[in-house]
Amino acid sequence: MKERFSGTILHPPEGSAKRPTMGEIGLNNFAPYLMNRVVARYNANLSEELKAVGMTTVKVRTLAILSITPSATINELSVFAVTEQSTMSRTLDSLEEQGYIRRTPRADDMRIRDVTITEEGRAAFEAFWPAMYDSFLQMFQGIEEEEYKQFISILHRILQNIRKHEF
Repeated sequence: MKERFSGTILHPPEGSAKRPTMGEIGLNNFAPYLMNRVVARYNANLSEELKAVGMTTVKVRTLAILSITPSATINELSVFAVTEQSTMSRTLDSLEEQGYIRRTPRADDMRIRDVTITEEGRAAFEAFWPAMYDSFLQMFQGIEEEEYKQFISILHRILQNIRKHEF
């Protein structure tokens, strides 16, 4: 797509009520559009490989989260795995049937279930990790380490600006 807008995208001139139009900015200069494309392509690439081992992107994201935290609630997992709570509930049912996770009621509040990964779940995630990491490396091919660190820093600032949860 051809560049069409030469104005300021993030900070319109002071005192100006006019915002640039999407047509003026263009999709290739609109960060949310580009982020969606990148993440959709990454997920689509992984999805093909996940099907072969009976997994989904939500399942592997859930196992990834649980592989680095002692336990999490369904609400926390929904936020971190970027999925609806109802989808997470079905995902946990399936992961529990596969023997990959365990749900345990909290002693102080029986309504809350702590979700933990089992050894089988950890092994399943570790078996898939090389494919995830290789896909990640492909995505950042030609990007220097310092550029990557700066990109991550910017993403954290953006997330801070828009987040709705404490975690």
